[in-house]
Amino acid sequence: MTATPNAPRLRRFHQARWDEPIIFEMSRKGQRGIFVAESEQEIKDETGPAENLIPQGLLRKNPPALPELGQMQVLRHFLRLSQETIGADINIDIGLGTCTMKYNPKIHEVFVRSPKIADLHPYQDESTVQGILEITYKVEQFLKEISGMDKFSFQPTSGTQAIYSNVAVARAYHEANGEGTQRDEVITTIFSHPGNAGAASAAGYRVITLMPDDSGLPDIKALKSVVSKRTAALLITNPEDTGIFNDRIKEIVDIVHSVGGLCIYDQANANGLLGITRAKEAGFDMCHFNLHKTFASPHGSQGPGTGAQGVVAKLARFLPKPTVEFDGEKYYLDYGRPDSIGKIRKFFGVPPVILRVYAYIVSLGEEGLRTVSEIAVLNNNYLLKKLLEIPGLSCPMGEGRRRIEQARLSWAELKEKTGVGTDAICRRVVDYGLQSYFTSHHPWLVPEPFTPEPVETYSKDDIDEYVAIIRQIAHEAFTDPDLVLNAPHNSTISVIDHEPLVNIEKFACTWRAFKKKTGQQE
Repeated sequence: MTATPNAPRLRRFHQARWDEPIIFEMSRKGQRGIFVAESEQEIKDETGPAENLIPQGLLRKNPPALPELGQMQVLRHFLRLSQETIGADINIDIGLGTCTMKYNPKIHEVFVRSPKIADLHPYQDESTVQGILEITYKVEQFLKEISGMDKFSFQPTSGTQAIYSNVAVARAYHEANGEGTQRDEVITTIFSHPGNAGAASAAGYRVITLMPDDSGLPDIKALKSVVSKRTAALLITNPEDTGIFNDRIKEIVDIVHSVGGLCIYDQANANGLLGITRAKEAGFDMCHFNLHKTFASPHGSQGPGTGAQGVVAKLARFLPKPTVEFDGEKYYLDYGRPDSIGKIRKFFGVPPVILRVYAYIVSLGEEGLRTVSEIAVLNNNYLLKKLLEIPGLSCPMGEGRRRIEQARLSWAELKEKTGVGTDAICRRVVDYGLQSYFTSHHPWLVPEPFTPEPVETYSKDDIDEYVAIIRQIAHEAFTDPDLVLNAPHNSTISVIDHEPLVNIEKFACTWRAFKKKTGQQE
């Protein structure tokens, strides 16, 4: 393909592919990476044998079965694995829509690697952790201003856990009012994050899912037909995963409130709304932010993230305990919360995430946060305009409406004409150095779905390069569909295993548990 002047360059890319074994398989008895220094004799004389310092019930009967390798072998192993990995620091992650993958400032990593934060322990005396308690308290004040909520908890580690915690608060509220048994239904929408329905179901509620009307927004007539005295809560994302901002949201909230239900705002898609709209003004009772997305802490993938959970004053007493408080002189953990739903996770949540968020908000300030969202919206609409010039791609839901910070597109026309659909394109983008884009948009109400999200950290050149890759793949689909259908060609993995992601017969949390479960145990 001949490049035209000033056109974005299609980069050559071929990922390293190593036939690298599991580190436990590389272990060779007797090899060592380091030798632990012997304690000084005067210390031994003072303390006695180290094993005497540990309660007998906590002592291992046998040493841990760790892999035994030299330093060079360990370094080589992990560097090879790193060569087989791509992510936000290496490629343009625009295609991971609904995940909000943005650049994470590296100065934040300097902060969180300090022993003052890295070595925190939840059982330290409060006098020794005043720093992180102060930062947590101040981040709460920031989020209260950004959302309009009255109280926050940082215990939930992911967006979905924050949704579950909000559902638990809703249940505690209704139980306190004598309606816990009566209110057994939760309403959500088909384009809200699946975690909303999943969390409500896991908490034991009957889930009612609203479908969109012709505008692409939740059907208000359908909502009116299902609300009742059984309604415990509404769980809704806005903008939904279509990228359309729901301008009827206050009317929807008022309908649920009219029957005594609570309204919970999933703000995982808040990257285009900071400083522009707030949960309070829409009438919500609860919300959550994904701090590991919107506020530029690395994406947690259900791991080291924070789903900051906010509530209005009447619900504050039900939040997980402890909360971080300030008495005018010192910061402290408040356990005296008799109506609390209990502990969701760690005492502080995940301190490194909270510290990164503090640095991010303080460095940007009020105007900077609003600028983040304005640029995210600008980037998204520029990207959408350029993508819709590509043959075979359309934006069918709420046609003609502007999107906020992502858009649910469709490759249905391309699939019909060439046989190449979203799964094949998802694999082919890897050959151009992009991460395989997010495809779990089930159920596929939008056929052959594709949901890019450019956020604010991508430049116009980045977006143009991304569009050039998508345009090239669409061109390949029309001219040489087998090339796309058999992709990836330049990736670490060349053959896709279509086995279910979670095979319960093989699923295990550790390598040894996997070997035992699959009959490979020595």
